[in-house]
Amino acid sequence: MGSPAIELENRLPVLAPAVTAVDVTNAQESNATQIQTLHEFSLPPVDTGKDAWLFLAACWAVEALVWGFGFSFGVFQDYYSSHLPFQGAGNIAVVGTTTLGVMYIATPFVISLSRLRPRWARWFTLGGLVAAALTMALSSFCTTVDQLIATQGVLFGIGGCFAYCPSILYIDEWFARRKGMAYGIMWSAAGFGGVVLPLLLEFLLTSYGFRTALRVWAVVLFVLAIPLSFFVKPRLPLSATAAVNGRPFKNMRYVLSRRFLLHQMANVVQATGYFLPGVYLPSYVRATFDASTMLSALTAVLVNIAATMGSIVMGWMTDKLPVTTCLVLSGIGASVAALVLWGLTSTLAGVYAFCVVYGLFAGCYTSIWPGIMREIASPKESEEHAHAYVDPTLVFGWLCAGRGIGNVASGPLSDLLIHGRPWLGQAMGGYGSGYGSLIVYTGVSAVVGGSAFVWRRLGIL
Repeated sequence: MGSPAIELENRLPVLAPAVTAVDVTNAQESNATQIQTLHEFSLPPVDTGKDAWLFLAACWAVEALVWGFGFSFGVFQDYYSSHLPFQGAGNIAVVGTTTLGVMYIATPFVISLSRLRPRWARWFTLGGLVAAALTMALSSFCTTVDQLIATQGVLFGIGGCFAYCPSILYIDEWFARRKGMAYGIMWSAAGFGGVVLPLLLEFLLTSYGFRTALRVWAVVLFVLAIPLSFFVKPRLPLSATAAVNGRPFKNMRYVLSRRFLLHQMANVVQATGYFLPGVYLPSYVRATFDASTMLSALTAVLVNIAATMGSIVMGWMTDKLPVTTCLVLSGIGASVAALVLWGLTSTLAGVYAFCVVYGLFAGCYTSIWPGIMREIASPKESEEHAHAYVDPTLVFGWLCAGRGIGNVASGPLSDLLIHGRPWLGQAMGGYGSGYGSLIVYTGVSAVVGGSAFVWRRLGIL
């Protein structure tokens, strides 16, 4: 006869599905607490403890490496546009939008594969980072923009998505009451990476050229792959999540529900405008104010610093406030920043002020997603799929896909918006810089991103 602790541990595979069911279906907190107490002898605690924080730290680092690089493309945009062999080529902006777009769009499919093959998912972070490193090394040999789109855009996006998705898959196991805060902290890493990486990449690009810069970045990804993948791991044994892993597509009716479609529409439109300042601000500052390369790159740094802080704060607010309140705060703040601070300013200091305010309000948009996931996964009793299981992680995946569609569309859309330099010299401030239509669209799309508040007030949502 073994000790009670050992006997309890041996029973975990049988009892663990109850934990997952409670977590996923958002059952009463008292029941979850009782079950968590029953398992505390063999499983690390939820929401606290070194294991949970080490997991979150590793997820934060993966986010910084993968998404931070994508959000730093403005530096490459400026370099590629002014240096051989890409100088004067078209569609350079498509490289950056493709990188982020592929990572977003591929997310629901990688998450679904992770659910169906959970043993494989444990190695996705390692494999994704190694693949991303090899892709970066390969892209250093590119001589055309199409080759950059294929390597730095598509292939890196796929590798980055595989590296990142286990973080989303396992965060529900490690955090419950502090889930919004955990998402906010993790997503703030993209902003942090967007602060540090532009400075590092700008130095490498100007000192050694893009080929050496990409090879150095490939080495960084390769070296960090093993230690990070060690900590990005599930909290529950595979037997505990078998019920969820086997049915990721069992209920997809919510995707066509009015609530989800309204959130998704706002999400897509917001994404078509959100990425435009990050791509064009360095070029805008250089052309408008004849600024140096470092001062141009500072725009991306400021946006990402502010986005880092905004993501953490908004993640905390998502746990406390209605999701529509958070959305309208983000939308109005970002819109005012674009239409007033960027549109009306005629000084470099004013542009920097826009970068801070815009990053603070627009950069936190995805930190509101846990609230949307909570709403969709806990539908009203009157809804058709109210009693069917909804995987909140897959809800996140479809929101990512919508954001990816908006991101990819923003590339060619931006070319149309600035084609012919509309309003050049015919209006004040940024509106008369040739980027005026791009500024207006950025502000309008931000308002649409917060439109769920209006639908809720009208009783539609």
